[in-house]
Amino acid sequence: MSKTKIHYPEWKERGTGAAPSASNASGTPRRDIGYWELVDAITLSAEVCGQVLSRAAAEMLADDLGGFGEDDVLAALARCRLELNGPLRIADIILRMEDGRPSPEEAWAMVPRDETVSVVWTDEVANAWGLALPLIEQGEQQAARSVFQEAYAKGVVEARMRREPVHWMPSLGSDPLARERVLREAVAQGRLTVAHADLLLNGSDGSAAADDGLFAGQADATSLH
Repeated sequence: MSKTKIHYPEWKERGTGAAPSASNASGTPRRDIGYWELVDAITLSAEVCGQVLSRAAAEMLADDLGGFGEDDVLAALARCRLELNGPLRIADIILRMEDGRPSPEEAWAMVPRDETVSVVWTDEVANAWGLALPLIEQGEQQAARSVFQEAYAKGVVEARMRREPVHWMPSLGSDPLARERVLREAVAQGRLTVAHADLLLNGSDGSAAADDGLFAGQADATSLH
């Protein structure tokens, strides 16, 4: 389903109320939300989270969310209502949008704990892991997790504010069998191409993998790298 964008300045000039409903390319009915309807959604979501938000503050948050897909914004607000108990911040909303990046918990679960482990991770996971690594090496798992998740959340929010798409990259450990398994999974998930994975395994251009079936059934995987 294609996603429309929230064009706030244009809709502001129309006055209050939502834009008329329409259909997407597949013909499925779609509900467009107007600027003032989004302001109302932010105000009510903040109230559910336990915060009284002024109209001016809600409008500022709506302006900050300009350009994000409307489905992503509304879904993120719904998650905020379920998960937050306190002030509703722009970072809380953006962190809960879906763009292919793992959640903080998922990101922490994928980081390697020793040099044998291979992983295909995002830029934000790798950067946060670098900050937490000294604590991991000292065995301070709880402290490392806190440092990691704080740095990761900050990195994700900043990347989404810059409208940067998710970028997956490999970090290969010393265990060759585990390395191949991780690369196979990454190809199956569309995080690496067959050619890239085979280059990492065999130093070829990917044609060998297509010929010998190393990544059989995965040659059409879409790369997010």
